[in-house]
Amino acid sequence: MLAVDFGGTKVEAALVVGDRIIDGTRTRRPTGPDRSAAELDAAVTEVVRGALGTATVTRVGIGTAGPVDTVRGLASPLNTPGWRDHPFRDLVATLVPGADIVLAIDGLAITLAEHRYGAGRGSDNVLGMVVSTGIGGGLVIDGRGISGANGNAGHVGHIQVSGYDDPCACGRRGCVEATASGPNSVRWAQSQGWEGSTGEELAASSDPRARAAIERSARAVGLAIASASALVDLDIVAIGGGFSRSAPDYLDLVRTAADEGFPFVRATHIVPAALGDEAPLIGAALLAG
Repeated sequence: MLAVDFGGTKVEAALVVGDRIIDGTRTRRPTGPDRSAAELDAAVTEVVRGALGTATVTRVGIGTAGPVDTVRGLASPLNTPGWRDHPFRDLVATLVPGADIVLAIDGLAITLAEHRYGAGRGSDNVLGMVVSTGIGGGLVIDGRGISGANGNAGHVGHIQVSGYDDPCACGRRGCVEATASGPNSVRWAQSQGWEGSTGEELAASSDPRARAAIERSARAVGLAIASASALVDLDIVAIGGGFSRSAPDYLDLVRTAADEGFPFVRATHIVPAALGDEAPLIGAALLAG
């Protein structure tokens, strides 16, 4: 099985069997907001060819930052404006002719992996979240991955959270991604006078303004989880991504913010994701069956 994962900072591909990435096949190239469509296409081409080597595959799973149009196989990742309504599935089809190809939002891929092999094992109603360059998510409800009419179900990063008005790349204001992602938390801290420039510096800083940015992020994530759980009655939320590790108590802060409202909302367990940076590729393989 060939698995492809496309995000705001990198695209990677690998051959995957079950929950195992085959040694020596994982290939990665940078993406990013300044890259053109041609450069992004070239990066995808390099990782697919690098992962395949001389292997022949009949099935390919693609997880991509969204929004997506799974009916037409298009991707429009907010953090890579070089791609808008881009024919991602067709691009991969030219590289792996004759293969069955499934494209989905990356949050669904990650959630499928955590549900099958990771923190969501044994739970039927799971929200997977990634708090990183952006904030993505996916849903498993009654044991089944949910994609929605166009493939964007579970895109929890664009739930609006009360009390916040940050402008979002999606065109609205107050989305949890606009408030709580790593880069947007850095921007907020800078607006308060903090002089650092990266999420890593923010996490390491003893400046109270850096700490306030982390607390602000965690609170917004917790409020979004409470809203999601009120809507679909979740058993568990598995949170991964580099910025979710920006403070040792980040998840405790998230839990505090989410612990409001109905008893069934408060009963939702919020836990760290178990599969780390292997989840997107393992989940992409699960997409393809």
